[in-house]
Amino acid sequence: MSNIVQIFTDGASSGNPGPGGFGTILRYKGHEKEISKGFRKTTNNRMELLAVIEGLKALKFEGLEVIVESDSKYVVDAVEKGWVFNWQKTGFKNKKNEDLWRAFLKLYENHKVKFKWIRGHNGHPENERCDVLATTAAAHPVEIDTYYEKFG
Repeated sequence: MSNIVQIFTDGASSGNPGPGGFGTILRYKGHEKEISKGFRKTTNNRMELLAVIEGLKALKFEGLEVIVESDSKYVVDAVEKGWVFNWQKTGFKNKKNEDLWRAFLKLYENHKVKFKWIRGHNGHPENERCDVLATTAAAHPVEIDTYYEKFG
């Protein structure tokens, strides 16, 4: 059994901005957990990033090896190419989603996280399931993306 936590994510938004949602699957040592929420007004990029954040927040221990699989180039490239760390050094000047990136970085530093980009809507079972979770949540938004509605 692997000691690596797998997190699969997807986000969805109609209208961009518009109703949106995210879907996350966590897999560890044969256990699996699904998380999803829908928001009344948000963006796709916010939902893609929030899916990762909620997956990391669900981890019960620090110092875990984590592989996040996402179809979001925005999220994967920001981390794997180091952009987000440069944004952090400049105080996120003129960058969108500062609130979520700050939340992500606090969680990120507690684990050994690697990202893997996967092509969306390409038959990847976990990505397809996350898409269903995200679009279903977006179709029934009950949460308020307070930061986005105030500053977005």
